[in-house]
Amino acid sequence: MATATASTTPSILNILLQPKKPKSLLKPATLRLPIFHIPQNQINSAIISTATAVAVPFLLNPPESLAVGGEFGIFEGRTVALGHPILMSGIFVYTLWAGYLGWQWRRVRTIQNDINTLKKQKPIEVTSTTSSPQAPSPLDSEILQLTEERKKLIKGSYKDRHFNAGSILLSLGVLEAVGGCLNTWVRTGKLFPGPHLFAGAGITVLWAAAAALVPAMQRGNETARNLHIAVNSVNVLLFLWQIPTGFDIVLKVFEFTKWP
Repeated sequence: MATATASTTPSILNILLQPKKPKSLLKPATLRLPIFHIPQNQINSAIISTATAVAVPFLLNPPESLAVGGEFGIFEGRTVALGHPILMSGIFVYTLWAGYLGWQWRRVRTIQNDINTLKKQKPIEVTSTTSSPQAPSPLDSEILQLTEERKKLIKGSYKDRHFNAGSILLSLGVLEAVGGCLNTWVRTGKLFPGPHLFAGAGITVLWAAAAALVPAMQRGNETARNLHIAVNSVNVLLFLWQIPTGFDIVLKVFEFTKWP
């Protein structure tokens, strides 16, 4: 018994006296926490419940500084309301730019007809036995000038630039025309029949009509081209009419809305 006790005592002492390992050296397995398997439908329900609890109070009671009526928040404020006149002012300038590009492209197509007409007006050249060269006629210098002008116009790529400008104008114009009506309804709960609304509707319809003529224009239909120019000319006139009526609405926005 004494021998057994003596043999076991050192081992116990060794265990007690052995330095403890720092916690950072412990095996990762000892730090693992039990994994709980939560069904996905319970996770989704928790997310929806949390989002609803956060959003519903704001929707039911939006801050007064963000809205006039409170139902649509910042969309009823002055910032969004002023976005429509600012964007439409840019679209009006862009309309003039698109018209300029279209006119330059038309000039590329018609300048060759002018050159051909001048060539037909030239007198028939008579061969002379004398060695003195004939003086150039005024028509020759004009033809040369038109030819050089046509070369410069071709380098301008006005056809592609006009097509791209028209596409951008159609998409942004229709988007902002609809957006302006929606903003008025959000702020006031109704639309106001009058010159500004009717002219805006007419402009939107004319944008669509001008775009509908493009396929026939690409096939060389001159009637479609003339209609395209006429439609866009009326569109610019309606746009000019929109400026004073739109300015009156901007004054009302400042009167009846608040920032933001």
